[in-house]
Amino acid sequence: MGTKSVGLRRFHSATAAGLGMVAGAIAAVAAQRNALDVINRRLEQLEERAGNQQRANLAMQQRQHWELLSKAIDDPQLAEVLDIYKVPVNAQQRRQYLFANALYTNLLCYHRMGNITLDEFYKNARAIFQNPIVRDYWEATRDDRASLKGTEEAELGELIDDLLLQLDEADTDEWWVVGEPPTER
Repeated sequence: MGTKSVGLRRFHSATAAGLGMVAGAIAAVAAQRNALDVINRRLEQLEERAGNQQRANLAMQQRQHWELLSKAIDDPQLAEVLDIYKVPVNAQQRRQYLFANALYTNLLCYHRMGNITLDEFYKNARAIFQNPIVRDYWEATRDDRASLKGTEEAELGELIDDLLLQLDEADTDEWWVVGEPPTER
């Protein structure tokens, strides 16, 4: 009987030790999980800050772009610096093209900042490009856009090119129904 009692004690000791190890492992895993949760929350905060900073940088860039364009629109001599069009333009056309650039850039920045969806970008572009001067500007800057390959701006430019092709080929005067707005990426 003495042997049975010793065997049981060893079994209970081994079981208790095993349970202690399991409990310790569970506690360690829980502590690691808690640490990972804290790290994940911190990463989310940092990503949000980075996103806010990116939007702030884009807004500042748009403001600077508009200030430069405004100066060029108001001063024909400064506007000549921005005359990079593939066809010669007179002073009035140059001012109009600069304003068309401002309209498009504004729309582009609004989308990039997240203020409007891709669908809203498309619908606004469809309206802006009803104007023949804006279309002339777009054609005059085709070569400039070709240098943007692989960028988000190039993708949006191609979207506009496709839209303009659809508008030109449409059998309707109801331009607001032409084209299928793209799905969000």
